[in-house]
Amino acid sequence: MDVPQNPQAQVAGYLQQHETKSLLRFITCGSVDDGKSTLIGRLLHDTKLLLDDQVAALESDSRRHGTQNGEIDFALLVDGLAAEREQGITIDVAYRFFGTDRRKFIVADCPGHEQYTRNMATGASTADVAIVLVDARKGLLTQTRRHSYIVSLFGIRHVLLAVNKMDLVDYDQGVFDAIVAGYGRLADQLGIPNVACIPISALNGDNMLAPSPAMPWYTGDALLEYLETVQVEPAGNDLGFRMPVQWVCRPDQNFRGFAGQVVSGEISPGTEIMVLPSGRRSTVARIVTSSGDLERAGAGHAVTLTLADEVDASRGDVIALASSPPEVADQFAVHLLWLDEQPLLPGRPYWLKLGARTVGAQVTEIKHKIDVNTQDQLAAKHLDLNEVAYCNLYLDQPIAFEAYADNHELGAFVLIDRQTNATVAAGTLDFALRRAGNIHWQHLEVDKSARARVKHQTPRCLWFTGLSGSGKSTIANLVEKRLLAMGQHTYILDGDNVRHGLNKDLGFTNEDRVENIRRVAEVAKLMVDAGLIVLVSFISPFRAERRMAREMFEEGEFLEVFVDTPLEVAEQRDIKGLYAKARAGHIKNFTGIDSPYERPEHAEFVLATTTSSPDELAQSIVDRLT
Repeated sequence: MDVPQNPQAQVAGYLQQHETKSLLRFITCGSVDDGKSTLIGRLLHDTKLLLDDQVAALESDSRRHGTQNGEIDFALLVDGLAAEREQGITIDVAYRFFGTDRRKFIVADCPGHEQYTRNMATGASTADVAIVLVDARKGLLTQTRRHSYIVSLFGIRHVLLAVNKMDLVDYDQGVFDAIVAGYGRLADQLGIPNVACIPISALNGDNMLAPSPAMPWYTGDALLEYLETVQVEPAGNDLGFRMPVQWVCRPDQNFRGFAGQVVSGEISPGTEIMVLPSGRRSTVARIVTSSGDLERAGAGHAVTLTLADEVDASRGDVIALASSPPEVADQFAVHLLWLDEQPLLPGRPYWLKLGARTVGAQVTEIKHKIDVNTQDQLAAKHLDLNEVAYCNLYLDQPIAFEAYADNHELGAFVLIDRQTNATVAAGTLDFALRRAGNIHWQHLEVDKSARARVKHQTPRCLWFTGLSGSGKSTIANLVEKRLLAMGQHTYILDGDNVRHGLNKDLGFTNEDRVENIRRVAEVAKLMVDAGLIVLVSFISPFRAERRMAREMFEEGEFLEVFVDTPLEVAEQRDIKGLYAKARAGHIKNFTGIDSPYERPEHAEFVLATTTSSPDELAQSIVDRLT
């Protein structure tokens, strides 16, 4: 005779069973109105995971906001924003948790509109499986291809192609087979290794939880069966121990630990480790948690490590197994998804954030961008919103990394705009450029201070910026004449003159303007290093590039001189007739006419040319310098 368990034991057993179930993260993606939200809503409804009041609210909302003529609109379960319900679309990424007897799930419902591609990338960045929905009536669309490319970019190796709305094509096997064949070719191009294909009707529930009698020609798994049984392996398990430092824990003078989450491998006390990028070695003394010390910690554990030696490690550093550490580099080949309305311009400075590490970054070259329809590689000088490309990336500091294909946590990054702090791109590291490890700074005995002492001056960069015709070159010339008369060693870098030599290959597009300023800033930096006072006279219309130039110099070396002349006054002074040609359309990308000038916000000198003469303004600069 079986003895019934007491209620407490039953609850404990159920909780234990729930805790040990595996967790699968997946996303639904595809084009607009392919039925992504409906699919998730149907799953939640049919797996009996909705409470009675939720079902009642769904029925009420379906009558007010639904798109199914008063019948239950399952999409409303995940389309929570008012704008989503009004328009019948998904805008933000909606996350839902649910579970069955066999597995736990976290699903991200991603928007299908092109303008919300960045939200889809957010969902894909943590997913194990992607459900790509295709409307059986429409077939593969541009956004289907774009989302599939992002799926491959973020290393999702398992894709379920759900051909939805089969009821609207009379469950025609020929329609399904044609879409499967087309997607198979796309998956081969993108390198997606595992693709399963299921014909469904999310609205009617066909092939969602069980095989549908409406499609007897399909003999594979139902959608839920696939999700419960698909086997995914996390990247990075066999690379050895890796833990990015999130926080240096120092509650008192007797304890110093490094807190973070183990992203791969295992660690135990006594193991020799290396802190990167410094390369310092030590051994693990303790593995500390809120529940007490551990003898071993593996991937996913949040721990605090104490080391046997006083080793300098900061937030963003990586603690790794000494016998197999990750690489350290500052130049990379990367895959990039551009997410900002303002275009990516090579040479413009951004912040790169990889895990807890934030460093300065520049895209030095766009190798090619990708046509999401054909996967062709196209030449490009800039990237627009939602475009994807293969680029070279330069960082101002070396970082520890691993290729994204091997370790997602040490290979994925975002780019951040330095002015707005907006996330403008998401990317993955492919490999370190060979030159990154082969080029080193050569130590020189004679330095900048020695060169400056011989010249009896303080080296500086005076950066004159303003509209064409504002008087930059005139004032810079006057300043140099006065300094030279005082025995100072100077040099002028003038915009027009430099374009006859160093920058003669550059035009006046935004991309070329960025490169123009980058080159001149590098030359000016070398001149300051030589002990000179260098005067740079360039329109330099963009704040980002002027900030980039400033950051190349030491504190106090870079002085921004804004020659403040109204546009109408600059046009009156235009003896070359350039403004007239620009207004007539004969000169493109002319600053102040069809290309913007961004006024300096914190210039050291602001010269109002309408109230003072060039001589007076030049003398005011010399007086402050001396």
